[in-house]
Amino acid sequence: MRIFTSRAFAVAAVSLLLQVPTIAPVLSGTPAFAQSAAVAGSAGEVQADLSDDAIGKMNAYVEFLNRSIRASESLQRYESWVDMKQGPTGKERVIYGLYSLYDVRDEIAAVEEAARAKPKMPELDAAMLAYVEVYQKLAPVVEKANKYYERLDYKSDKMEGARAFHKDIAALAPTYQERRETADLTLRSEKVKLDRASLDALEQAEGRKSRWHVRNVMIRAEAMMDLMPDNEKPIVDMAVFKGELDAYAGAVRAFDDYAIDHPDSFHVFESRPASLLSKLRDLDEQLRKVKGDARKAGGSDIEWIVSDYNTMVTTSQTATTFAKD
Repeated sequence: MRIFTSRAFAVAAVSLLLQVPTIAPVLSGTPAFAQSAAVAGSAGEVQADLSDDAIGKMNAYVEFLNRSIRASESLQRYESWVDMKQGPTGKERVIYGLYSLYDVRDEIAAVEEAARAKPKMPELDAAMLAYVEVYQKLAPVVEKANKYYERLDYKSDKMEGARAFHKDIAALAPTYQERRETADLTLRSEKVKLDRASLDALEQAEGRKSRWHVRNVMIRAEAMMDLMPDNEKPIVDMAVFKGELDAYAGAVRAFDDYAIDHPDSFHVFESRPASLLSKLRDLDEQLRKVKGDARKAGGSDIEWIVSDYNTMVTTSQTATTFAKD
């Protein structure tokens, strides 16, 4: 049985279609002394640039990836009723069509400007521009095909237009999916380095206070989301999953202890890290019973986890608004 969800970064025709989270923006508010400095990580690790320019570039990329995910959702809807090898025939039980896309012209312009700007991130810059290129080819086809299905034109042309649109969609979709995944993975790699350096800089400037705990929890939560199974990788490495889960649990315990000692430090956000942890532990238990195969676990549980995480991303931005420390 297929389970279709409302959001996905990649689309693939397998038995279970799982939800993938929105990418969290790079947090602003890095301590002033670290704004123009490169902060070293572990031995041999490339230094992370914490300048405003670097953060601005990353946020431009995150914004486009998040908003352009609508194309992935549209392809997902299309693949739910079309045999991608055969194409639409008109004999399908239900003809769902596609979804309309969001206007991302401003986001594309921001990506192109960011790719030209310093600091240079050669691998990421190239991946984002390659993704923009294929998106700009796919988007008009999806939009026109969506209108075609909305007008029910296939009822008057015997699916002639549907077959023509399918030819273009089938040709562009694999490249789109490949380049989106490459851009996403490359950005996440850069973001992990920046997040860790930013957390270290924040601790040096303020100590482990309210802002540090929020950021620490969110970094660990995002690491868990990176391990969520998807269509192409439905099998979870349970040893890695357990390691990251333990790390997130430690961050949540420290967060909760701080909240107890400093009441009213976390506006709206306070209960959310523990709530997500409980759901992740339930998922861990389910996955262990099926040796990490998410196709045999609860797809709806994964949807709730991703929904909780995306809410955390939003509420974390104002979590320390009324904090005294």
